[in-house]
Amino acid sequence: MQYYLNTTPKIIRHFAKDFIWSLPQETPSVFLTFDDGPIPFVTPKVLEILNSFNAKATFFCVGENVKKHPDIFHELKLNNHELGNHTYNHLNGWKTLRQAYLSNVELAKNYIPSKLFRPPYGKITPLQSKSLKNDYKIIMWDILSGDFDPNVDPEKCANNVIDNAVNGSIIVFHDNIKHADTMLAALPIILDKLSRKGYQFKTISEGL
Repeated sequence: MQYYLNTTPKIIRHFAKDFIWSLPQETPSVFLTFDDGPIPFVTPKVLEILNSFNAKATFFCVGENVKKHPDIFHELKLNNHELGNHTYNHLNGWKTLRQAYLSNVELAKNYIPSKLFRPPYGKITPLQSKSLKNDYKIIMWDILSGDFDPNVDPEKCANNVIDNAVNGSIIVFHDNIKHADTMLAALPIILDKLSRKGYQFKTISEGL
């Protein structure tokens, strides 16, 4: 059983002020983010759905996947979505020595030219973040969609986002094979409902 919180508690955000958790805007906006791609079928399908709603998103890509699927990565750029670094091998920072972690981020940088970074699993040590924060904006989130949870169906996934979204919310999805069915079914529902509520869908840099 996986334990996680759909919304990030304010106390955590208060004590981790070096990280970006949300981006409130003058007009109601949310920031859709997708971790772990690019992946065949899944990432192109996400692009189709986003384009049908004229929505922009930020994709935190794994360097190894960019190397394997440069054509899909190129499609992300052509569609004017934003790109972020998610390490080269999807490393857990809590289980990786600082220099090895930094080297892995640097390796990913060869494939992902971006000043945005998201640590896989949200797990990064104070020393790792201190070393990265001069070169990167470290982007976390205030809403987890729960698409990675096998006990969450598309309706629940959609409601996790719709019920908790506020102006400036940074929302996490995953464009990988393991979570594709739930995420791809929930995403159009989320886009439709939040659009009707008057939200715009922006990239992280637009919010910054």
